[in-house]
Amino acid sequence: MAVAIAVTRERREGETRCAVTPETVKKLIALGATVTVEAGTGLGSSIPDADYTAAGATMKPDTRAVLDGADIMLKVRGPTAQETSALKPGAVVIAMLDAWRDKATVEALTGANATAFAMEFVPRITRAQVMDVLSSQANLAGYRAVIEAAYAFGKGFPMMMTAAGTVAPAKCFIMGVGVAGLQAIATARRLGAVVTATDVRPATKEQVESLGAKFLAVEDEEFKNAQTAGGYAKPMSAEYQAKQAELTASHVVKQDIVITTALIPGRAAPVLLTAAHVASMKSGSVIIDLAVEAGGNVEGSKLNEVVTTANGVTIVGWSNLPGRIAADASALYARNLSAFVGLMIKDGVLAVDMEDEILKAAVVTHGGAVVHEGLKGAN
Repeated sequence: MAVAIAVTRERREGETRCAVTPETVKKLIALGATVTVEAGTGLGSSIPDADYTAAGATMKPDTRAVLDGADIMLKVRGPTAQETSALKPGAVVIAMLDAWRDKATVEALTGANATAFAMEFVPRITRAQVMDVLSSQANLAGYRAVIEAAYAFGKGFPMMMTAAGTVAPAKCFIMGVGVAGLQAIATARRLGAVVTATDVRPATKEQVESLGAKFLAVEDEEFKNAQTAGGYAKPMSAEYQAKQAELTASHVVKQDIVITTALIPGRAAPVLLTAAHVASMKSGSVIIDLAVEAGGNVEGSKLNEVVTTANGVTIVGWSNLPGRIAADASALYARNLSAFVGLMIKDGVLAVDMEDEILKAAVVTHGGAVVHEGLKGAN
């Protein structure tokens, strides 16, 4: 029998993305699978049910009907308790599980004897680039962060010369130069802002400058060794943080817009802007905290709220910025998933090779136990 793939509607509040598109339905069917999709799955991404049907998917009206007999379940966020209870033993679940924080979902998947893969754990190696959901979604988040900043900012971004006088360009400071930060730099530059950026990883300096922005950092010996082999930022010493904070303090006071993007896997987001930094900024300035779901880079930011401080600074704490550009976010995420599924369907048969370096890095639960090395004993 063909491998049965099931896709249900996202039920987490505010989640507009979906795990499959008509394009990837065709790709999954070409692997030798059948695809069953819950009615309404694509509506948040402007995909009507009829488009899924035309691509070859079977549409069903409720969760249990979709999941009945499914070998593989595809999701954006981790499954709900109802969805997990409807899985057959040994079913494969693939989603962005937020496994470091969402312990309840990991425990439920363990209890259901599911083989669950967290797409955020896909290793950043050349072979897995097409499956890298962190990059695909962060790229859109960086773009959308600038759009949100432009919306909240009471002035224009570019320099404009008119008969009535010249309008100065906005000054935009990007803190954290990963995928999201780089896209934020590029977008702010396209809109005409004067852009500066900072990161503790020395390799980012050249990337920042290649996009026409100015790099800002305390470039000492610790800075030169502040990157892991996997390309992530290392936690910095208190001494370095103090020096960087002093440099940041003298810089943010001059900025119109600050976008913070710093995340450390498995840890709370580092605080980059203190209350004192925010208090030093000009009235009308805007801060976008992209790390708000992980605790926030900015003191005073609030999840899914826009805060205006006593000194007139606007702090935007929207979660799930990729979901605010859902059609593109879903298209990219669904391609990431279809490539990942392609690792485990061979000649139309489900064959999950736990020694494959990508699957081994991404698996969270298997055989009724938590098997991810970083999560063992944490749940």
